[in-house]
Amino acid sequence: MTAEIILHHYDTSPFSEKVRLMLGVKGLSWRSVIQPVIMPKPDLIPLTGGYRRIPVMQIGADVYCDSQAILAEIERRHPKPAVVRGADWAVNLWADRTWFQASVAVIFAEIGDSIPKEFAEDREKLSGRPFDVQAMKAAAPFARAQWRAFAAWVEDGLADGDFLGGSTPSLADVAAWMNVWWAGGAARKATEELLAGFDRTKAWAERVRGIGHGKRSEMQPSEAVAIAARSEPSDDVACDPNDPSGVKKGDRVVVQADDYGRDPVEGVLVGLSRDRVTLARECGELDVAHVHFPRAGYVLAKR
Repeated sequence: MTAEIILHHYDTSPFSEKVRLMLGVKGLSWRSVIQPVIMPKPDLIPLTGGYRRIPVMQIGADVYCDSQAILAEIERRHPKPAVVRGADWAVNLWADRTWFQASVAVIFAEIGDSIPKEFAEDREKLSGRPFDVQAMKAAAPFARAQWRAFAAWVEDGLADGDFLGGSTPSLADVAAWMNVWWAGGAARKATEELLAGFDRTKAWAERVRGIGHGKRSEMQPSEAVAIAARSEPSDDVACDPNDPSGVKKGDRVVVQADDYGRDPVEGVLVGLSRDRVTLARECGELDVAHVHFPRAGYVLAKR
């Protein structure tokens, strides 16, 4: 029996929306585990070994951190219909970082005054810098101009098809959708203004929204942890002997993000490729889990 896809997320998470859309494009069934928006996350940390960002995907005792690794694994396991094309991964990283930062300023300039203190404090710990609403308001005019410029690229990219990928959705659509969806839901009026005149983009957004999220059913966090505890991780991992990092299979290593949420995760290196790092680790009631991270955007070092 094929192990279920379990997505640890929360409904307003923009990066989780990318994964939910990917699951919809693929027409997949999946289990939804709602995790807290802020720390503590007692049913997530035992799975990841310290990684706290959302989303996290779990398949048995294999745990995938960061939407980049999650999307790649969904494409690998379920290659039809094909979603990743051409330079899509570069588009994905741009949408995750450059466009996303513009979205942060646009959104929180609008809603920052109503954010709970606990949320602001949590995001300060996550980012390592002050959650400064006044600074975001001051930056908003510049961020809005950037946001509209990025949306204009989507508008131009839709000149010859219903989607950025042509007649069917690609990873570029999934990546771009995240920012349009998040801004549209959190700062609707500002987003409508920024999309003024972009009729192709607005029609595209309705088509993307209509794809849905596949077949979702709920699962309790404790059940997901129990599944990991009674499962064995996949042995389909290998190490590239030509990797420039110099680390080798069996080395004790640490992995952490290079932008924010830099909580280090330690483990034994079992897999290393051009686009993925895989650690074997133990945690309390879990025997051994494999935790997977992307190479792009993450730092790997020998412990």
